[in-house]
Amino acid sequence: MIAPEMATNDPLAPFLPARTGPALTHAFARRSAMMPWRGLRAVADADLGARVARLEATPRPKTAAVAYVHVPFCVSRCLFCGFYRNSYDRARTRRYADLMVVDLDRAAALPMVAEGPPLSAVYIGGGTPTALTASEIALLVGALKTRLPLAADCEITLEGRMFGFDDAKIDAALDAGVNRISLGVQSFDTRVRRRLGRKLDGAQLVEAISGLVARGRAAVVIDLIYGLPGQTEEVWRADIETAAALGLDGLDYYALGVHPNGPLAQAIAAGKTLPVPTLADQAHAYAAARAFFAEQGWTRLSQAHVARTPRERSLYNRLVKTDAACLAFGPGAGGGGFGSSWSMETDLDAWARAVETGRSAIGRMGDLPPVHAADALIAASLESGQLDLVAVERRRPGFVDAAAPLLGAWREVGLIALDGGLLRTTIAGDFWMTTLAQGLATACEHARGRRAA
Repeated sequence: MIAPEMATNDPLAPFLPARTGPALTHAFARRSAMMPWRGLRAVADADLGARVARLEATPRPKTAAVAYVHVPFCVSRCLFCGFYRNSYDRARTRRYADLMVVDLDRAAALPMVAEGPPLSAVYIGGGTPTALTASEIALLVGALKTRLPLAADCEITLEGRMFGFDDAKIDAALDAGVNRISLGVQSFDTRVRRRLGRKLDGAQLVEAISGLVARGRAAVVIDLIYGLPGQTEEVWRADIETAAALGLDGLDYYALGVHPNGPLAQAIAAGKTLPVPTLADQAHAYAAARAFFAEQGWTRLSQAHVARTPRERSLYNRLVKTDAACLAFGPGAGGGGFGSSWSMETDLDAWARAVETGRSAIGRMGDLPPVHAADALIAASLESGQLDLVAVERRRPGFVDAAAPLLGAWREVGLIALDGGLLRTTIAGDFWMTTLAQGLATACEHARGRRAA
């Protein structure tokens, strides 16, 4: 609903909430996606080589830094996934692991890697990193530990799934130095899981995770998704109760994202899925999870992440949403810092050719806009549930005035509370957090327009 006092061509109009119905379920018609690299100015192909050379020769600033490592293989494609690229192949995964060592050897001597504060966190994501063999996991993690300047308490996360993550792989990961394991569970309900293409049934999954937790050698966290086809209110309640009983260190709960033209979108369009929960159903599921884990005494770390024990720090996930530098390794990995963002060659063979010839595997690069620092502060702060408006104003003069129509409207319907220059989100505001972040980011651009005028 657009407020009558705002012209329909006003850039803030899409972020003004409806004034009828509960804010949790009716504030907006849809949730906006986070756009961390909006306004990126692409570096021309002719300039890429020189820019990459300059980047790699620049020591990291004296701020927090992390690294992301991409493992681009999956044993199977899940119905909800929009990022599948390479099927598992024994010869290709071994080649990948060997070349990662070569690439890390080259990177270790670069000022961008070697000079600067130790890395606070390394995240090995994918794809499905646990699809690698035990020896490949050990080789990769060992190379990361010996080639990168890691802090003594560096959080080293291995992402994956319990299917195929056997004792040999678990031992290899833990012995090599992994101290955090993040598992994609999505749901414990066997019927829901089978329709998504997951291999283990609910009972098998609970048994496998319980065994991993019982080892006690690493923080264990899982991802749940609400809004899945066939996931009723009762199924979701069972999902969160099952998770809470496993002895986990932490947990994420995300709303289902249906990727355009992806397999799930196609299945929905063809009527081949179980009933899909509505956006209002998703809102109620989010609120239910928030209330449940608060009652259980879990600590909120972000909008969708809670911790049961102090061992779960979620350092990578929290820092990467700020303007911390992020080093990138592996095909398709994305990095950022130094006023730029970049991604490695996404094609596995193109990435391999670059590594084999001793070249940087960066395939694309762009310059961040001046508004990025304010955007990063907004996004990271809203994840924690509160935002210092004055701090954003310092980074983007004119922001508070530009955002005033939004702030007033959001407070009126109960999405936020304002205490002087401090914005705090309510549970309804947390559900719509990405939309609020996009609204405030748009206000930053609007502030620039006013100042320029």
